[in-house]
Amino acid sequence: MILDRLRRLCSVFRLVIPESGGACSSTFEEKPKESFDPVPQQLLHKFLQTLGSSPTLSVPSTSTYLGIGMDSCVLPVHNGQLLLVQTTDFFYPIVDDPYVMGKIACANTLSDIYAMGVTSCDNMLMLLSVSNKMSEKERDVVTPLMMKGFQDAALEAESRVEGGQSVINPWVIIGGVATTVCSPENVIMPFNAKVGDVLVLTKPLGTQVIVNVYHWMQQKLERYNRVKHVLSPETIQTVYNLAAHSMARLNRRAAILMHKYGAHGATDVTGFGILGHAENMAKVQKDEVSFIIHSLPVFHGVAAAAEAAGFSRLLKGTSPETSGGLLIALPREAATEFCEEIEQTEGQPAWIVGSVEAGDRTARLEHNLKIVEAPESLNVNL
Repeated sequence: MILDRLRRLCSVFRLVIPESGGACSSTFEEKPKESFDPVPQQLLHKFLQTLGSSPTLSVPSTSTYLGIGMDSCVLPVHNGQLLLVQTTDFFYPIVDDPYVMGKIACANTLSDIYAMGVTSCDNMLMLLSVSNKMSEKERDVVTPLMMKGFQDAALEAESRVEGGQSVINPWVIIGGVATTVCSPENVIMPFNAKVGDVLVLTKPLGTQVIVNVYHWMQQKLERYNRVKHVLSPETIQTVYNLAAHSMARLNRRAAILMHKYGAHGATDVTGFGILGHAENMAKVQKDEVSFIIHSLPVFHGVAAAAEAAGFSRLLKGTSPETSGGLLIALPREAATEFCEEIEQTEGQPAWIVGSVEAGDRTARLEHNLKIVEAPESLNVNL
């Protein structure tokens, strides 16, 4: 097994440092946990204002342009006959298996173009930080495995990795750039939600909660005592495997079905949580609508673990996710069939989690919020 090889190199090998990210806890100084989180949403909006107009701050004026602040930039090229769709993302490891981490990083990067309904990626660049805190043996195993995982996920997406950038840094970082050039009809802009639409989510929430709980358990940290009466070690291991599988799964099938079922826009759910990304999407709508979220699908046992551990943001809709699902505005009459086809083709459920109503371009959680647990068992093969 991959981790067995790694642990022969490091007596207590950890690619992840709890609540932060990094590598091999036997040799790394711990980073402050705040470095694990993305820049807070309101602070990011403030920064973006210095660069000029941001689609997250005003209703777009054209149907073929999307700039700073949304999932991807969409720019007309060749006199407007084609569109350039491009995005970038990178982060610290959140799982100890470097191969799986590479797959997660690639899937996470691609999700931004899939949220635009773009189903093919012309090329990917890999962004890689090689840790100078690892021994040479550790580095020579970990780095190629991460790169291999990233490349294999790109091949699964029928893309390729041609180029990138690598640096030496204290912390392991991996991510990429996804680029495609396509016809306007291949892009589903995110600002056409209609009153009466419903919101569909294609992956459960709670990825960062369960990976934190897993690493507390593995390293016998004091915080594990808060949750061990809620989830057994066997359940934590199972749900952690489910989350790793979910994060490594591409959102490409959902993007394909967005075209089939007439989606009116989408966003991927990552660093700002489901509510934060719903707010971003609501702000750019052409029509005066609001998004109302009535259900939160979560991994089995994660809601109880979050409450026990004091992770209040999960049930507020603002807990960061890694390589989360797509949140899609669909015509009500098409949503059930969309969810059924996702489950038939992917073996994974999707959920109707909200509605689009007349409003003021905001998003909120319904007062009587429903927590829905995802299935506990899954045929996981990474």
